[in-house]
Amino acid sequence: MPSTVFELAKRELICPPSFLPDSVQYEVITGSVAYGCSSDTSDMDIVGFCIPNKDMIFPHLKGEIEGFGRQKQKFEQYQQHGVSDPSALSGKGRVYDLTIYSIVKYFQLVMENNPNMLDTLFCPQRCILTMTTVAGMVREKRKMFLHRGAWHKHKGYAFSQLNKIKNRTPDSDSKRGKVVAEFGYDTKYALHLVRLMSNVEQILIEGDLDIEKDREMLKAIRRGEWSLEQVQSYFDSKERDLESLYTSSKLPHSPDEPSVKNLLLDCLEQHFGSLSGVVVREDEVLRKMQEISDICTSLKVKGFIQ
Repeated sequence: MPSTVFELAKRELICPPSFLPDSVQYEVITGSVAYGCSSDTSDMDIVGFCIPNKDMIFPHLKGEIEGFGRQKQKFEQYQQHGVSDPSALSGKGRVYDLTIYSIVKYFQLVMENNPNMLDTLFCPQRCILTMTTVAGMVREKRKMFLHRGAWHKHKGYAFSQLNKIKNRTPDSDSKRGKVVAEFGYDTKYALHLVRLMSNVEQILIEGDLDIEKDREMLKAIRRGEWSLEQVQSYFDSKERDLESLYTSSKLPHSPDEPSVKNLLLDCLEQHFGSLSGVVVREDEVLRKMQEISDICTSLKVKGFIQ
């Protein structure tokens, strides 16, 4: 089934890079629709990844030497907001916000446990619009990306939402301004603050993520059923709990970068064929032997072994 990007480009509603429409591997609906707390289906936030041309991923194939001469611009993402499709929904129309990453950039962001990117990888099946064999490989191994560093990322994003609640005063005539006038604070920012804290709690405890798990709670917050004091109290309580969970979690302290890199190379070989003449894979046995050697050296330095 053609991707959304392909269909919109075919109808000249968007003008992406020429390679992009045929290279999209994964597209999902994100935002409140994915969290299960919105009844609005007219606007769609779509995020995914593509596989650019081989020489865009490995620029040395076209003779480029990193750091020498004029460097060609690398493709990292295509983004276009407010794309209107008047024929969608039987003529009612629909507006799209599109973000399609290079598979390399996507892997990097997910490996860093960027909350928005984790949402796309752990979104419910009903939100998947496009999924190729490559995307299926990534979905199947999605838990391997999770690590305790998720707490730091989610905490930072949650603080950002809290600051927006406290410091941002929207135009009183705007939709958001009317929400603030009615409830005393912006319920959308509160929804995201609570969601971020709850999601990272799942990650640290379960090593997994169900982004729809708290949909009823999030709906209640959006309806203004929580006071600002309740939101602040929830954040303060969760912050204390999560600091302890960070220490006791069974997840690795940081990402297993070599394993993630191998998955990325597996995906690229699924798409392009063998990359043996393009990139050298790190031998797993040699890597493990080096890790053992490093541990032994560390123990010797500390005097635990002779």
